[in-house]
Amino acid sequence: MSFDRSVKIAPSILAADFAAFGAEIEAVEAQGADWIHVDVMDGHFVPNITFGPATCAAIKPHIGTVMDVHLMIAPVDPYIEDFAKAGADILTAHVEAGPHIHRTLQAIRGAGMKAGVALNPGTPAEAVAHVLDLCDLICVMTVNPGFGGQKFIPMHDKVRKLREMIGDREIHVEIDGGVDPTTAGDLVTAGADVLVAGSAVFRGGSVSNSEPYGENIRAIRAATS
Repeated sequence: MSFDRSVKIAPSILAADFAAFGAEIEAVEAQGADWIHVDVMDGHFVPNITFGPATCAAIKPHIGTVMDVHLMIAPVDPYIEDFAKAGADILTAHVEAGPHIHRTLQAIRGAGMKAGVALNPGTPAEAVAHVLDLCDLICVMTVNPGFGGQKFIPMHDKVRKLREMIGDREIHVEIDGGVDPTTAGDLVTAGADVLVAGSAVFRGGSVSNSEPYGENIRAIRAATS
């Protein structure tokens, strides 16, 4: 996947119909999604359980864009190879999930994937200062991880700080949590270029009526221009 800083909308399948993931992904991509975001939760690092490598492998054939897998699990390292085999294009681990994020990012890249690092709301931008050269993406959580549909927590100063730290490196700044047309514009102005949106994209639509997905995606995109 080539690098560019154009704004990307990455619908989170956490808000999709679990019984129809393949069809939901195909529908939302047809309606303008740039990436597909997969939230993996373990009931340990975060207070919820979602899905794992088997689900990623099952949905991969339905993804024509980018499979962006966000691990909210601890530990991470034992599962890196499984997610690589499942077809993840980007694999993101939380800096808070273990003591050796440098090693984890090395392992993700070594397995052939793009490497992402995520920051919880209470974690400062400086936590990733010494691993920037191993990162392809930094995910800024604007909710506390674990559940969809939460209230947005402003993190604009952190986003600006990260963009300053990144400089001319080819690193995406992703926002995860509470993204909708009311929050998207200021986040992109601050320096974000990938916007994860779950309920804000899937609200009002379905596989058999996917036009609302496109309307929702266009509304978010329009707010960033």
